Amino acid sequence: MWKLKIAEGGPWLRTLNNHVGRQHWEFDPDAGTPEERAEVERVREEFTRNRFRIKQSADLLMRMQLTKENPSGPIPAAIKVKGIEDITEKTVTATIRRSLSFYSSLQAHDGHWPAESAGPLFFIQPLVIALYVSGALCAVLGPEHQKEIIRYIYNHQNEDGGWGLHIEGHSTMFGSALSYIALRLLGEGPDDGEGMAVARARKWILDHGGAVGIPSWGKFWLTVLGVYEWSGCNPLPPEFWLLPNMSPIHPGKMLCYCRLVYMPMSYLYGKKFVGQITGLVRSLRQELYTEPYSDINWTKARNTVAKEDLYYPHPLVQDMLWGFLHHVAEPILARWPFSILREKALEVAIEHVHYEDENSRYLCIGSVEKVLCLIACWVDDPNSEAYKLHLARIPDYFWIAEDGLKFQSFGSQMWDAAFAIQAILSCDLNEENGTTLRKAHDFVKASQVRENPGDNFAAMYRHISKGAWTFSIQDHGWQVSDCTSEGLKVALLLSQMPEKLVGEGMEKECFYDAVNVILSLQSISGGFPAWEPQRAFRWLEIFNPTEFFEDTLIEREYVECTASAVQGLALFRRLYPNHRRKEIDSCISRAIRYIEETQNPDGSWYGCWGICYTYGTWFGVGALASCGKKYQNSPILRKACAFLLSKQLPDGGWGESYLSSQNKVYTNLEGNRANLVHTAWALLSLIDAGQGEVDPTPIHRGIRVLINSQMEDGDFPQQEITGVFMRNCTLNYSSYRNIFPKWALGEYRRRILMLTS
Repeated sequence: MWKLKIAEGGPWLRTLNNHVGRQHWEFDPDAGTPEERAEVERVREEFTRNRFRIKQSADLLMRMQLTKENPSGPIPAAIKVKGIEDITEKTVTATIRRSLSFYSSLQAHDGHWPAESAGPLFFIQPLVIALYVSGALCAVLGPEHQKEIIRYIYNHQNEDGGWGLHIEGHSTMFGSALSYIALRLLGEGPDDGEGMAVARARKWILDHGGAVGIPSWGKFWLTVLGVYEWSGCNPLPPEFWLLPNMSPIHPGKMLCYCRLVYMPMSYLYGKKFVGQITGLVRSLRQELYTEPYSDINWTKARNTVAKEDLYYPHPLVQDMLWGFLHHVAEPILARWPFSILREKALEVAIEHVHYEDENSRYLCIGSVEKVLCLIACWVDDPNSEAYKLHLARIPDYFWIAEDGLKFQSFGSQMWDAAFAIQAILSCDLNEENGTTLRKAHDFVKASQVRENPGDNFAAMYRHISKGAWTFSIQDHGWQVSDCTSEGLKVALLLSQMPEKLVGEGMEKECFYDAVNVILSLQSISGGFPAWEPQRAFRWLEIFNPTEFFEDTLIEREYVECTASAVQGLALFRRLYPNHRRKEIDSCISRAIRYIEETQNPDGSWYGCWGICYTYGTWFGVGALASCGKKYQNSPILRKACAFLLSKQLPDGGWGESYLSSQNKVYTNLEGNRANLVHTAWALLSLIDAGQGEVDPTPIHRGIRVLINSQMEDGDFPQQEITGVFMRNCTLNYSSYRNIFPKWALGEYRRRILMLTS
């Protein structure tokens, strides 16, 4: 059986806080009773049977393990209510207690709540390719790992034979070709799989024009493997790293995610690296194309992208740039004396790779970058310490559930914990949950970043991070504005509670450091970006080379990050009114103005990291409501209420499709189904906006949906995906289904029921 390990280290691992927050899975063939192993197989088979109807795993393997290790005791039977008149304070309190009891059993001993953060179908396949190319596939992925990856890929194959960009999406060439290749590299034959799944996948690929239509990131990985050609890729010249810093197109000005993807890509492109051409690679060259490999027009293939993948078509000016680089710049740079520039550029690129590796303890900023940096380090020196340190960190990205082994984005440990703490506090049952809160408080304290990146970090295009909280764990090291703000908020809230209940609070200097990070990130517009201050002009986005993402090249402001900053700073100002008061007042004022100006005409806000209008509106309303009486019953909040009420479903809930983010138009889930997380976001918004004082009936109706959806064990069911990034790709936060319904119930109990009873 697979076992989830918490806060454990191992050989070749570096850490700043004794691995607090680390979560990884190991296979133990002797673990579990026969009954437990049979139950694991049962839930796996059930997922496979229903895979076309229910795309999301319910994190059942983790739940089975942790609820056994942390038994919560008997839980009263679930309560159901027929009408809103049945919703009493007693009923809501019982529902909350059941939820709190169950969720406490999922808390790890280091204080965080382990959970899946996955969903894209282009995370695990590049790892398989990189390990195959470097000859480490079987050394890193044992038989059980390989079996579970195969299971995962098969379980998320669409009925038409292809795979999507993410597990709920339509089939794309990117998802299909990468998944097909991964299956073949893992030992699956060309006709293997239930119903000849591999053959059906190959048919989908060929029916849609073959792998020449894979987007640019796919072209890159296929080339590294040896089943595509560098001449069929748009150039990624590492010489960009030699541009003067003042240049508007210097990669140091790019969004950190973009910069750290193209940094190792440019190194491998500059090397024109291709893996060993094995017999399997030769076979794939025959399997993936509609014409003989030797006859493919690679120059034409550079700009060939399957229509199923084309979310962001290249503007003409971008294709002109790639054409110039391909036909003019590259031939020149390949010849002496200009080839000296190439060698220097390669040195600079790999220096940046090593810097990022070392300052993230070889986790890297995310899973895409992790695999790229790993293979770049191997190409640089196959026997290097850097490569061994990379291999040791691969398990940090693995997640096992009933649908198989997946690669996470990078984990959401701190993000989930900050929301979970606020949800628990909203329930106003703190004495009953002291142990849970104390452990969570310990995790928050151990997760704050205590130092800036090493050496001359500004020269490496890094920002200050001392005092920040990351999205995941301290070892990750990357500051995030909203994670820092939410971390500050919960640290402040817990610091005001009795030490005997939640433990000693953080020192005020830690709060000051967090405030310093937050203030440093605000843009001229008043809004907040996620990771770094804005450095680039907006027009640079026209050169976004990723055909399946939007808003990828430059850092921009987000209503979610801005709202979190407002709420964190407002609470800090109340508790520490004399620290940098003028700066904080100005920051909050400018941020509020940004939030007001970005409200849509229909009253909503567009959320870029959650699905989508309900998520953004929750943040927008929450920020304004945190500013006190000024916004009570204000037109801007009434407008937000009107928007949300217009989207309420007949059953009282809300359910928003990921297509809202992709198409930028609010879209209900198919069949007008309610989603518990979306419903909770809408309810929290309505409560904050004062709808309860006008007409609480819509809130009562939504609360009924939450109460009636609770499961017998106190859990809530996993439903559709709730997270999104770069407009067009989704991300599952499996903890959300436990956090937000409880949070909404807690706010409802305190602010609606108890005030009117």
